Amino acid sequence: MPGPVPAPVEVDQPTGDTTTEPDAPWVVLVWNDPINLMSYVAFVLQKLFGYPKAKADTLMLQVHNEGRAVVANGPRETCELHVFRLHEHGLWATMQHDA
Repeated sequence: MPGPVPAPVEVDQPTGDTTTEPDAPWVVLVWNDPINLMSYVAFVLQKLFGYPKAKADTLMLQVHNEGRAVVANGPRETCELHVFRLHEHGLWATMQHDA
């Protein structure tokens, strides 16, 4: 014998302005640290992001001189993967919303 059948439920439709804004892009930051050689940082940027040597060297010098550099941007999931891979290579990296 089948159980009782649930009664239909009426669902209210949203009223008013319910538009959502797309998620702001994220940026990946590499931070200066006292452990890694500058040449190693440039090598990792070339390896992980495919940057040419000149761009990797420029970013590495920005990390060294300014304390940090934005090395990538994009959706949250992609940036989380970049940070994870940078950590695997021993670099200090974080991500944040692009301002």
